[in-house]
Amino acid sequence: MGQFFTHLWLNNRSMVILIAILIVVIPFLLFYLAKAKKEHPKGLIAAALSNMGERFGYYIMNAVLLLFLCSKFGIDDSVAGWIYAVFYFIIYIFSLPGGRIADRTQNYKGTIITGLVVMALGYLLLSIPVFGETRGVNAILVFTCFALLLIAFGNGLFKGNLQAIVGQMYDNFEAEAAKKGPEALALAKSKRDSGFQIFYVFINIGGVVAPFVAPLLRSAWLKVKGFTYNADLPRLCHKFLDTNGAMSEVDSANIATLAESAGHTGVVDAAFCDQYLNIFNTGVHYSFLASVFAMLLSLTIFLIVKKKLPTPVKKDKKEVQDYTPEERAANAKEIRQRLYALFAVLGVAVFFWFAFHQNGQSLSVFARDFVSTAAIPPEIWQCINPFFVITLTPILMWLFASLTRRGRAVSTPKKIAIGMFIAACSYIFLMIIAMYKHYPSGYEFAGLAEAVKISMKASPMVLIVTYFFLTVAELFISPLGISFVSKVAPRHLQGICQGLWLSATAVGNLFIALGVTMLNTFPRQWETWAVFAAFCLISMGVMAGMVKWLEKITS
Repeated sequence: MGQFFTHLWLNNRSMVILIAILIVVIPFLLFYLAKAKKEHPKGLIAAALSNMGERFGYYIMNAVLLLFLCSKFGIDDSVAGWIYAVFYFIIYIFSLPGGRIADRTQNYKGTIITGLVVMALGYLLLSIPVFGETRGVNAILVFTCFALLLIAFGNGLFKGNLQAIVGQMYDNFEAEAAKKGPEALALAKSKRDSGFQIFYVFINIGGVVAPFVAPLLRSAWLKVKGFTYNADLPRLCHKFLDTNGAMSEVDSANIATLAESAGHTGVVDAAFCDQYLNIFNTGVHYSFLASVFAMLLSLTIFLIVKKKLPTPVKKDKKEVQDYTPEERAANAKEIRQRLYALFAVLGVAVFFWFAFHQNGQSLSVFARDFVSTAAIPPEIWQCINPFFVITLTPILMWLFASLTRRGRAVSTPKKIAIGMFIAACSYIFLMIIAMYKHYPSGYEFAGLAEAVKISMKASPMVLIVTYFFLTVAELFISPLGISFVSKVAPRHLQGICQGLWLSATAVGNLFIALGVTMLNTFPRQWETWAVFAAFCLISMGVMAGMVKWLEKITS
C-alpha cells in the first residue's frame, strides 16, 4: 500500500494535491450552503453558484495567461506582463459601462446573460490552436488580444451587475426585517457583510480547482506526444530559434539538459524547438475549451434561477416629488457625502489591487524562476489563495460575529485598514527571504547555469506563507469592500457604483506589470517587495485616518 501511494505521489502530484484539496474544501462548501439557507435571503446561493461557474472558467485562463503569452510568442516577461495588465484593466473598467447599461435599461438580468455569451465566444476563439509565425508581436498575437477583449467586455456586462443584484437582495431583506421592528432590522443589517463573504467564497471554490485544469491538460497533451512538462524550456526554445542556435555556452548547456529531461533524445535543433513549442502551446489552447464549458454552465444556472433573483430598482418618481425643498437638499447632501466616502475607499482599493494581483504577475514569475516547482507546475500554486479563502472565511466570520455580540464590532472601514497592514506583511516576508537568499534580478538569474539556479531556489513554503498573508488581507478588503459599496451607493446607482469599485480594481491592475519589470530589472530582488510593502503601509495609514468619518457616513 505504501509503495502504491509513493508511486501515485511521484507520478501524479498535481492530481493528488487536487484530490486532497477537494476533500478539505467539500465540508466547508456544505457549511456555507447550510449557513446561507438558514440565515440569508433566498437567492444568495443561486447567485453565488452562477458566479462560481463564470469565475471557474476565468481562473482556468488566468492561471496560465502570463506564462502562456511568453511560451506562445517568445515575448519578454515584461511585455507579456503589460498585455496581462491591460487585459485586467479592461476587464474591470468595462464594469463601469456594463453597470451603466444595466442602470439605464433596468435590464440587469439580460445584461448578465449577454455577458456570459460574449465571454464564451472569447474563450472559444482563444482555444483555437492557431500557429504559423508565433514569435514576437504579430497577427496571431493581435487575434489573441481580440479574444481577450471579448472576454473583458463580457466580464464587464456580467460581474458588477450580478453584485448589484446581491446588494438589492439585502436591501429587500432589510426592508422586510424593518417591518418586524428595530431588533430584526439590526440583525438583518449585520448579515450583509457575511453574505458577501459567502458570495465571495463561491468565487473561490471555482478558483481553487481552476489552476489545475490548464496545467493538467497541457501535461496530458505533452505526454500523448512523448514529452513532459518543463517551465523553462519554451523560453530557451524561442531563444534558440531567434538566434539560429547561436546561444551562449550556458544557455546551450541549459537547453540540452532541459530537453533531455523533457523526453527528447538526440541533438537539440530548430525542428525540436518548433515541435516542443507547438505541442506545449496546443495543450494550453485546448485547456481553454474548459472555460467555454464553464461559461455555458454558469449561463444554464443563471437561466434556471433568474426568476428567484431581484432586480435593482429606481426610486419611485412620486416618492421623490413628495419631498419638500428642504428634504430634497438634505437628500442631495447625503448622496454627495456617500459618494465622497465611496471615492475615498476606492482610492485605497487601487493600491491594494496593485499589490494583490501580483499573484498572476511577479509572483507567478517568482514561482517559475525562484521556487522549487519542478514536480508541480508554477501555475498550480495560485490555488493556494482560493483554498485559504474557503478555509479561513469561517474563522473570520466567527471572529467578527463574536466581537459584535460583545459590543466590540469592527466596522468595515477598520477591517479594510487592517487588511492593508496584513498585505504589507506578505511583502515584508518576501523581502526578508530575498535578502537572506541574496536574490539578484530576474534577468541576471536567468543567465546562470541550471545547477546554480537550482541551488538558489526557495522552498514552496515561501509561496504558501506569502499567499496566506495575502489571502487574509483579501478577506478583510475585497468582499467587505463590495459590501461597503452596497451600503453607501444610492439606490438608483447600484450598478454604476459597483462598476466604480471594479474600476478602482482596474486602475490598480493597469500598473501590476510594474511588478514583473521591477523583479527582472532591480539589481536586488528585495527592493521589488519593499515597493509593494511601502504602498500597502501608506494606504493603511490613509485608511486609518478616515475611519471615523467613514463610520459616521455608513452608520
